[in-house]
Amino acid sequence: MNKETLFALSLFPYLGFLGFMTRSKGVPRLALIGFYVLLVFVAVTIPAGIYAKIHYGKDLANVDWLHGSAEFFLTFSNILVVLGFRQAILREQKREGGAKNS
Repeated sequence: MNKETLFALSLFPYLGFLGFMTRSKGVPRLALIGFYVLLVFVAVTIPAGIYAKIHYGKDLANVDWLHGSAEFFLTFSNILVVLGFRQAILREQKREGGAKNS
């Protein structure tokens, strides 16, 4: 099995994960958006890789401006996930603090 096939097949478990997380009521909305932005990263990376190969004759990782542009979406996704769970933790701590003071 080549890496392209493995990459394509890995999308199905991730879509299942997204479906489960979307139905779950415990996932912070901002974190969920971050998980969906990861799909944008994938959607941008594939054509960017093809463009790098056709236009430059190189792998995406070797075309800095293109690679960095695609990686922005991965970074943005990670930031949203972290901020979403951070908000949820702070909200829970505030709720627990309020309950203790009552």
